[in-house]
Amino acid sequence: MGSHRRPKPPTRPRLAVLAASAGAFSLLSTAQSQAEPKPSVEKVRQEVEELYHDSEAGTEEYNSARGKKASLQKAANDAQEQVAAQQAQVNEIRAAMGPVAASQYRDGGLDPSLRLFLSADPDDYLSQAELLDRTSSRQTSLLRSLEQKQRELAQTRAEAWEKLEAAREAQEQMAERKLEIQSKLRKAQKLLNSLTAEQRAELRAAEAEADRASGSSDGAATYNGPASGRARTALEFAYAQLGKPYEWGSTGPGSYDCSGLTGASWRAAGVSLPRTVNEQYNAGRKVARADLQPGDVIYWYNNSQHNGLYVGNGKAIHAPRTGKNIEITNLDSMPFFAATRP
Repeated sequence: MGSHRRPKPPTRPRLAVLAASAGAFSLLSTAQSQAEPKPSVEKVRQEVEELYHDSEAGTEEYNSARGKKASLQKAANDAQEQVAAQQAQVNEIRAAMGPVAASQYRDGGLDPSLRLFLSADPDDYLSQAELLDRTSSRQTSLLRSLEQKQRELAQTRAEAWEKLEAAREAQEQMAERKLEIQSKLRKAQKLLNSLTAEQRAELRAAEAEADRASGSSDGAATYNGPASGRARTALEFAYAQLGKPYEWGSTGPGSYDCSGLTGASWRAAGVSLPRTVNEQYNAGRKVARADLQPGDVIYWYNNSQHNGLYVGNGKAIHAPRTGKNIEITNLDSMPFFAATRP
């Protein structure tokens, strides 16, 4: 067995080098920590706003995928019900042919025309049977019906499968968007949690000042503008939601996202709008800014980012973002993109 040597203890000169290195590392770490101070309150505010902004874009993609999934799932369910109905029709035809086949078998063997039950290719057999004139008029009719019903059944099954696969893909897209949104919201919350109590107070003051500058307010109010008819009903509903929180993917009644609020408001007036910002933009009649009327849907940034309802006098009502409540804001508090009239 070989002997195990203990490592030699470091010599004094070596100890001195190690100590100096450790000291240098400590100084370097201190210098780095001093060179990278915690972000300022303003920096945190900007990063949080950007994260919330990005999460809202993801919310609209999530809403779109959710609507697509629901639609595809319904279509798939309908197709499956149709498959069941068509299978029942095929079974009825087979049952009608059953006694004829049994009789032929008892009389000395199954007539070739009735071997369709065992045939994988009814087209070839039917053509042969007709050429040989071996089938009766009733048998030919049943064969034709069975052939047609089998084709319809196969096509419907294929369509049902395609819709189920598309619904599954939409479900996966929904899950991906949900994870992205939740990740951004967690990051925003982590940034906010990193602030001291004093910094949080400073942040709240900065946000309040920004709201005042943009003309935003979320106090309780009722609509008393010039709108009439359905537009008035939509705005009265929207005003009744003032102060309720923004929540991604929500359509009420306790919380809303931006397109959830516009859709619910016009639904209260008897008008059905699609679910997402982009779908609402494509469904509405485009209105020039100079022709805006209370109740028109306002789009900021682009045609799929954020929307609200015009209330008149250069103001709009909207569900802003996570962490804020439904509020009244100036039309120009964000980059105006377009407007539509439901």
